[in-house]
Amino acid sequence: MKRSLLLFLTISSLFMYSQNQNLKLASDIYPPFTDVEGEKGFALEIVQEALNRGGVQIDPTITGFTEVLDGINTGTYHGSAALWKTEDRENYLLYSEPYLENRLILVGRKGSDVSAKSLKELKDKKVAIISGYAYGASVYTSLDVVLIPGKSDQENLEKLLTFKTDYMLVDELLISYLLNYQLNDISRFLEIGSEAFMIQPLHLAILKNMPNAQKIIEDFNSNINTMMSDGTYNKILELNWIQSDVDGDGVLELVLHGDSAGREAPASYYKLMTETAMTESTERYYINGEVYDGWQVVPTKYKTDIIKAANMNNSSSNGLKLKF
Repeated sequence: MKRSLLLFLTISSLFMYSQNQNLKLASDIYPPFTDVEGEKGFALEIVQEALNRGGVQIDPTITGFTEVLDGINTGTYHGSAALWKTEDRENYLLYSEPYLENRLILVGRKGSDVSAKSLKELKDKKVAIISGYAYGASVYTSLDVVLIPGKSDQENLEKLLTFKTDYMLVDELLISYLLNYQLNDISRFLEIGSEAFMIQPLHLAILKNMPNAQKIIEDFNSNINTMMSDGTYNKILELNWIQSDVDGDGVLELVLHGDSAGREAPASYYKLMTETAMTESTERYYINGEVYDGWQVVPTKYKTDIIKAANMNNSSSNGLKLKF
């Protein structure tokens, strides 16, 4: 009897602890993925929602990247909401499955050649980048390219349009957002590259010695999969269409936010993970929990003009709208 009671109390305590756990997560500034309070941070919102569904709250901190890693190593922070995976960090951090990707693409003025697949093909060109971003060694070691640092994408856009630079590097997520909300401006002023110069998966990472660390990560992964299919990703990313493998069969689906799919098949969408390959030539559409193989079989009731949610329309107040 005493053993049963002790077991019950132990299980109850662990359950209550996991339901009220608070993670101190640190990230550096990398808009539109992570940013200071009051600005849009897609990655932070996704992580917060996925952890909340598992009964875990977060206490986010935005600081310099060196301070992020130092704070994790000293135990000041329990981990990071948005971190790249390295062999060294895996020694002390438990990583989630990737939930987003950093994908840098080339952007030039209208009429520019944006077919380059690497910076090596842009010899003597001026390329605008964001100061302090962790672009990776391949960017900073491109000695034949003139890198022009700027404080923001807006500043770099202004340099591009005033011929102070030839190109700028922009994350594909931001471009997808702009194509959704500022298509006329993009079409009029910019050329967008089709291949990413750099791809880095983003993970939630927490210290391995955290109580319930394995369960937190497992619950997070499960909740992320659900969020990809139930419209949560679309809502947070403020995009009508995203592409992901919602049923885990290795075939990608285009997932709609809401039930207004548009009168024609979507011309653009954001692919959550580039490593997953289509195994069929026909596009598959996931609408209100149903999969449709091809646009022609999508029910007519969904083929109406896209109605964007109120929070999707308020693009001028979330720090992502670029001024042309």
